[in-house]
Amino acid sequence: MCNVNVSKFMFKKILIANRGEIALRIIKTCRKMGIATVAIYSDADKQSIHVREADEAIAIGGFTPRESYLVMDKVLDAAKKTGAEAIHPGYGFLSENHDFAQRVAEAGIVFIGPSPEAIDRLGDKTAARALAEASNVPFAAGSTSAVSSYEEVRDYAEKIGFPVILKAAAGGGGKGMRVVEQMEELESGLASAQGEALTAFADDRVFIEKYIVRPRHIEIQILADTHGNVLYFPERECSIQRRHQKVVEESPSTAITPELRKAMGEAASRLVQAAKYTNAGTLEFLLDASGKFYFMEVNTRLQVEHPVTEAVTGVDLVEHQLRIAAGEVLTLKQEDITPKGHAIECRICVEDVYNDFFPDAGVISYLALPEAEYIRNDSALYVGYESGIHYDSMAAKLIVWGRDRNEAIERALGALDNYHLSGFNTTIPFCKFAINSEPFRTGKYSTFFVQENWHKQVPEEMQNIIAAAAAFTRSALGNRRKPQFSSNSIWAQQYK
Repeated sequence: MCNVNVSKFMFKKILIANRGEIALRIIKTCRKMGIATVAIYSDADKQSIHVREADEAIAIGGFTPRESYLVMDKVLDAAKKTGAEAIHPGYGFLSENHDFAQRVAEAGIVFIGPSPEAIDRLGDKTAARALAEASNVPFAAGSTSAVSSYEEVRDYAEKIGFPVILKAAAGGGGKGMRVVEQMEELESGLASAQGEALTAFADDRVFIEKYIVRPRHIEIQILADTHGNVLYFPERECSIQRRHQKVVEESPSTAITPELRKAMGEAASRLVQAAKYTNAGTLEFLLDASGKFYFMEVNTRLQVEHPVTEAVTGVDLVEHQLRIAAGEVLTLKQEDITPKGHAIECRICVEDVYNDFFPDAGVISYLALPEAEYIRNDSALYVGYESGIHYDSMAAKLIVWGRDRNEAIERALGALDNYHLSGFNTTIPFCKFAINSEPFRTGKYSTFFVQENWHKQVPEEMQNIIAAAAAFTRSALGNRRKPQFSSNSIWAQQYK
């Protein structure tokens, strides 16, 4: 039953070109709007919850992303066979691929996201920096185009001074990124960044910029319709990271004043308007100790951490993605969007936090999630869920809301204490530590949180012992731990 007002032009059926918790997230909103959903799944995902929850499900075969969710022909064939009018890419996989967006349009199907041209303008980091310069959006000193030779990189480094950072032009997620402290490390850093960028994105272009010491990572969520309207939302604080990838996010940030929020939001709006960008997107900024902000990149899709924005605004971002893609005008006004309360998100990743966040593997034999009116579980977990090597380590997200930041912190700690899972290691112990730490409680932390706080909890010699023990265990168990059930357990039959 449809619970919201939907225009006669709204889609009747969409295909979700993704898996796991984000596929379930999209299904939830589609169900609320009375839109039928089509799931696709690889051989590794036959038992996934999103396959059961969608109205239809199409097998696309393969185990790895390159054999399944990254194969454009398979995704498009599934959409055509099922009569899907639109494709929602979620995040990751093909969500920021302008070639895929173009092929979707050429097939007469709506891509629920920006145009191929906008993805091209903003998905490439060097092109986005050039557009930021033209739009009067501040960014760190460095190159606005890709650099390829050591001589070119050296000239920039001498001009802007060390430390510098080399970044892949075609991607994100910490891949192809190297911080260089001194000239002697520059040539090897360039080769390393280019090599990793080529492996991750099939594109070895990198650019160089001044490295901001101990910054905070701040995001601005935007929505833009096809009628020229752009909205920006309260910022997300994403500074608690390992390997340049986020683990804990919150909104709003303790470092942002209403004046700074307005300045960052207006800068974000200028950039997306210059790019003729539509649908949902996120602009990422670095904030230095003096309160100056610097543009980093645009994520031309829905972000993993979008639930914290939804929690403090009450706005369903997926619903508005669908409405914008269907041609509707944004009915929200900028003055209507103000943060109410505080929200914290913890990413539940299958990793051994005591072994430098090394990815773990196993099968869930017991699962009990915390529940309360202020708790949201975006989860693909179930008893029998197997985490392996094929996909990203993030399996679920815990989002907690409070009337103020202190209440959100206490509620998050209580929820984490009641998040029970057996079968593999997760980031839950780290999330507890981070949220309960003095830097987090006082709101005085940076992207160096892990190095300055967590690593002190696990001395290097202990990490080496843990790593050796983990390697032995993985070898002995064939990199796979199966749950053991008694013969009369209800789970024994389910797992078979």
